[in-house]
Amino acid sequence: MFLSALELRNIIESSFLPKRCQCTLSPELSMTVKVFGEHEPDRVDLLVTGIDAAQLNGCREINELIAGLRHDLAQGSGHGVPLRRVHY
Repeated sequence: MFLSALELRNIIESSFLPKRCQCTLSPELSMTVKVFGEHEPDRVDLLVTGIDAAQLNGCREINELIAGLRHDLAQGSGHGVPLRRVHY
């Protein structure tokens, strides 16, 4: 990982604005991303666990992760149930 945890979190969280996004990173560099509803800020629209942050070595990997998360979010929108998955 070439960025600090704080920088990586900021990039990912800000990429989902105006929705609220929360990234957590374990000491083992396993990341969890939650994206909350725009009009219902307590509703989780997307929950992805098990993201290997050690593999995010450059802009391309980070952009691919964000694109994948956005795709997952779009696929699960409007169903009232958060999309949950484990990233491998």
